[in-house]
Amino acid sequence: MSEELLINVTPRETRIAIVENGVLQEMLIERAGRLGLVGNIYKGKVCRVLPGMQAAFVDIGLERTAFLHASDIHHSDSDNPNKHEIEISKLLHEGQQILVQVVKDPLGTKGARLTTHISLPSRYLVYMPFSEHVGVSQKLGVDEERNRLKEVIQHHTPEFGGGGYIIRTVADGISEEDICADMAYLAKLWSAAQEKTETAKAGSLVHEDPSLVMRVMRDLVGASVEKIRIDSNETFQRVKKFANRFIPELEPHIEYYPGERPILDIYGVEDEIHKALERKVELKSGGYLIIDQTEAMTTIDVNTGGFVGHRNLEETIFKTNLEAAHALARQLRLRNLGGIIIIDFIDMLDIEHRQQVMSALEKHLSHDHAKTNISEVSPLGLIEMTRKRTSESLEHILCECCPVCQGRGTIKTTETVCYEIFREILREERQFKASGYLVLASQDVVDRLLDEESTSMAELETFIGKSVRFQVEGLYTQEQFDVVLL
Repeated sequence: MSEELLINVTPRETRIAIVENGVLQEMLIERAGRLGLVGNIYKGKVCRVLPGMQAAFVDIGLERTAFLHASDIHHSDSDNPNKHEIEISKLLHEGQQILVQVVKDPLGTKGARLTTHISLPSRYLVYMPFSEHVGVSQKLGVDEERNRLKEVIQHHTPEFGGGGYIIRTVADGISEEDICADMAYLAKLWSAAQEKTETAKAGSLVHEDPSLVMRVMRDLVGASVEKIRIDSNETFQRVKKFANRFIPELEPHIEYYPGERPILDIYGVEDEIHKALERKVELKSGGYLIIDQTEAMTTIDVNTGGFVGHRNLEETIFKTNLEAAHALARQLRLRNLGGIIIIDFIDMLDIEHRQQVMSALEKHLSHDHAKTNISEVSPLGLIEMTRKRTSESLEHILCECCPVCQGRGTIKTTETVCYEIFREILREERQFKASGYLVLASQDVVDRLLDEESTSMAELETFIGKSVRFQVEGLYTQEQFDVVLL
């Protein structure tokens, strides 16, 4: 699998497209006005402690207070298997100042999610200053290499001030010298954060995670990346410097892109972004997916559409579901959908077909950088899964709630609005003495009142004994109207 990164940098926005085998798989966006907070460390102040929720709200200097659960609080008894049973009121009190790290960005109406289990990542390691545990990434498979890296860490930990470490997958085969260089870098980073904490006021930032480009280079770039193209010379120089230090074998593959054609037009990335904002995803066979994102969960419905197959119905359904498994795994990454996800594949009678579709879904999700967990098929034939969500989805970054339908996705018909106007006129007539009425409404509603509903309107005028006039308001939406007394 060949992977390519296209990096588009402008003064107010950075966009990174992760392309695999010529197809866009992931889109990462960071805007200057709304920078991601995950990884940032703050000196916070406890505002409220809620024993019933085993949680606290902490002021870290943002618009909304952040959320801290008892299970995310480090304390002397953190290794106790019954640590979740410790009451939060014994760990925190209002007004207390604590060091916290953001693990999930504010999403919708919810504030940021916090932890006091501080961790600082570098290229090869994750440093945990309040722990003594040394762990190894599960994806790093060879036992000999795992043991070697563990021994290197344990041997050098005392000279860098103690603490715990997690050895990342990319550390496979890395020399002792490079590991020590990473440990020294993390020790300096933590020391600087501690110094800043001593003088900082509550609600202050004491450590900021690097920019999106540098985070991607640190966390996502692996051996499968064949090319990194960057359209900003300044960013190109910074990335080259980072690669020279940490990934020298990748440095020749980093290119500055000065072309006149916008970099994200390569591989049709801009078109794919627009498609990723639509509900309907067309499949090559003629089938399609319908993706609905709500606050509680995301639902994905699979349909055969125009695909009729060549053999029988069961075979048609099986092939559609297999194609859908591949497509939806890509859509989850591309749209950055997280939380609870419900997938409604087309019902299959053949048990072996069900197992093959499930296996295909697991295989395609294995390429996802975010952690996913798939449960068994429910009694209703639905597949329930979760995908770890730390930042907002593509739709939430690029779009806002529709001011006309308020996010419902539908608006009232002109017929419904006309009947509401009739009821409003009768309501006004019972309460006030008016010589007549003026109805202000959209063009489509007024047209219906004067056409299809003209007979009903005449009957209403006869009933109340007064005339009703109409005026078109060009700025009114179809649902808006006013009844003015004359």
